[in-house]
Amino acid sequence: MVEANSQNVVQLKVLFETLYLLTEIYHDLNCHDIPEFFVTYLQEFLGLFHKYMRYENPMLASEEEDAPGPILQLKASICEIVELYSKRYEEDFTSLPDFIQTSWTLLTTLGLESKNDTLVSKAMSFLTSVVKNGRHRDMFSSNDVLSQLCEKVVLPNMGLRESDEELFEDEPIEYIRRDLEGSDSETRRRAATELVRGLLDQYPTEVTAIISNYVQHYLQRYNANIALNWKDKDAALFLLTSIAAKSVGSQFGAREMNSLVDILDFFEKNVIPDLNAPVSGSIHPILKVDAIKYLYTFRGLFSKDQLLAALPLLTRHLESTNYAVYTYAAICIERILFMRASGTTGPMLFSSDDIAPHAESLISNLFRLIELGSTPEKLAENDYLMKCIMRIILTVREKMLPLATLCLKRLTAIVQAVSSNPSNPKFNHYVFESIGALIRFICTATPEAAEQFENLLFQPLQVILQQDIAEFSPYAFQLMSQLLSFHTRAELSERFQAMLPILVQPAVWQQQGNIPALVKLLQAYLQKGSGWILANNYLEPMLGVFQKLVSSKINDQHAFELLQTMIVYMPMSVFANYMKTVLVMLLTRLQNHKTDKFKKGFVNFSFFYMALDKEGTGPDAYWSLFDSVQSGLFVQFLKTIWLTEAQKVSGRIERKTCSVALARLLTGCKTITEGTNFDAAW
Repeated sequence: MVEANSQNVVQLKVLFETLYLLTEIYHDLNCHDIPEFFVTYLQEFLGLFHKYMRYENPMLASEEEDAPGPILQLKASICEIVELYSKRYEEDFTSLPDFIQTSWTLLTTLGLESKNDTLVSKAMSFLTSVVKNGRHRDMFSSNDVLSQLCEKVVLPNMGLRESDEELFEDEPIEYIRRDLEGSDSETRRRAATELVRGLLDQYPTEVTAIISNYVQHYLQRYNANIALNWKDKDAALFLLTSIAAKSVGSQFGAREMNSLVDILDFFEKNVIPDLNAPVSGSIHPILKVDAIKYLYTFRGLFSKDQLLAALPLLTRHLESTNYAVYTYAAICIERILFMRASGTTGPMLFSSDDIAPHAESLISNLFRLIELGSTPEKLAENDYLMKCIMRIILTVREKMLPLATLCLKRLTAIVQAVSSNPSNPKFNHYVFESIGALIRFICTATPEAAEQFENLLFQPLQVILQQDIAEFSPYAFQLMSQLLSFHTRAELSERFQAMLPILVQPAVWQQQGNIPALVKLLQAYLQKGSGWILANNYLEPMLGVFQKLVSSKINDQHAFELLQTMIVYMPMSVFANYMKTVLVMLLTRLQNHKTDKFKKGFVNFSFFYMALDKEGTGPDAYWSLFDSVQSGLFVQFLKTIWLTEAQKVSGRIERKTCSVALARLLTGCKTITEGTNFDAAW
């Protein structure tokens, strides 16, 4: 049909769109395992795929520079299929050399237009999978082939294109996300980098030498005319990174290094000068970004002293007028502060003493940059800046005290501004984490600061709840519980007293996202104000909340959390009157709607009740409670549930509680130790 309609552009488009969908379905049917049918007809399928990898028809060429036409889409889909076959079904893939040659031809003939990007990246990904496979080593082992591959495939796709510059200038946040979060997985640069790293796996010495020569060539061209040839240095830095780091992750940077590349020497000679240069105007901002990114990528190779020396350089770049430059500086600072003394474990590399002298400058610059946003959406756009503020607070800890009031005022102002349109969940999360970290560290070190925090925060948090901002309500409840847990007064403040009647109303518990935070808040009320709760008759409404939670398969674990807190902080002389009713609720739920999660929660609660060293609790009290429901029920549960489930208990605290409970049962339970009717009951 394609051949019969070779001059009918309308019909050809329909046919190629259909072929594209068919190849996508083919890939899906083969991605888990190759069915027998496809093995039987594999040569036919591969013949069709190879035919359309080479197919050309000017009538179907896309007129748009950015959008791939139907032929390009089909070829990209075929590249995915042959990559899958090269990785998983190589023994059946006898025509692999033909596809390698065709892919090579495509990569050396396709232009740099954006419409070709997906196909180019897929074709390079296919070549990468072949290169990494040691069985095909001989196909690429000659220096001539490797040089051709680097020169004709890698280098043309490593360069910065006009579309990249436009993205950098017009949508810098998108440029950053593509670069750092892997959303550029189908870009030419990413695919070319992966191809270089694939070649390094098999030919480390040869590829390092070839790429290093090009790095030096680009640097020489740059130094000959710094203003005009800045793109050459950008390419040099990108190439050097691709051969120096065999793998890179956003959390820890470069992990596996190429011992043939002197990363620190290159940094001293080619990166430090760019970091030391004036923040704006001296060199192209993309080179500034490249220099910061080099430090970000290889941060694990630098000593603590070297990183501390680099911190003022990065702080300077927060004063840049270029969005991408100051954002990359914030990202690099945040990741450096996240580092640990020994890789992924051990204590944090930087202490509060290390960073406290820099905190005011860093925090003030970061807030200034965030507050440049003129609308709620723009204010919350750059979550990287807010994440950096959060990391500084988490690092400086209690030494944030001189800046705490200023930080809280600016953070609450940001919350109020973005609450009209909470558009960026990451940004919002980092804002509230920052507030929570300030409360935690300052109030732990300086308990008298708790009242000041309450005065600053209570009103903005109440506004969030009154306006029913669903995205922020869980955060508001969490912060309130945190404030209350640091409460130093003998009684609950009037603010918290006025809130409790609202918190026990069923309507507040309708939103699922609120429930974990609401439970924590009620637990804080019980911890700090059990006497007031009893005096004002709020125990039964709290038990009503418990009843609602325990009847839900989603929320029953929160019911046990609340119940345990009530038992700890309420006098058992009062609470014991409700325990039989509570136990009947639990047994009814266990009988009618048992789940593994509920059973585990009930068992853990039972061990908790028996382990608790408080008047009215313990094994004797629990035994009596069960037998008040039905004679012999305690022993029945002990034999059929608790003892069989005890070995399944997980979690350090839970296992310790289980051990204490069983030890108390054996040694401190009068029914056992005194032998009163125990043998008959057992």
